[in-house]
Amino acid sequence: QVQLVESGGGLVQAGGSLRLSCAASGSIFSIGNMGWYRQAPGKQRELVATISSRGNTKYEEPVKGRFTISRDNAKITVYLQMNSLKPEDTAVYYCYAQIYTDRNGGDYWGQGTQVTVSS
Repeated sequence: QVQLVESGGGLVQAGGSLRLSCAASGSIFSIGNMGWYRQAPGKQRELVATISSRGNTKYEEPVKGRFTISRDNAKITVYLQMNSLKPEDTAVYYCYAQIYTDRNGGDYWGQGTQVTVSS
């Protein structure tokens, strides 16, 4: 029933910007934390940023000052604004959300969207 659908990935030159979106749908009672992970070629999946239900944000060091995470609770959507992109940001980006339904709850993941930054 519940799914997260991502969009906004693509190819961009170093220094450029992209905005990723992740919209949740289904029988959702409430949503807790939301965030973004990424997995670069040859590397393990790593946390990028999180945002709580109250709007409190946390960023991992490599993206501080360049990326901004936000959410629109009415639209049940989380965003990742990525500025000053670097080639090392190239990865598949996955959104996640702590989603609670009337019967269960847990972590849900988007399908992933490719971000490629050229030199």
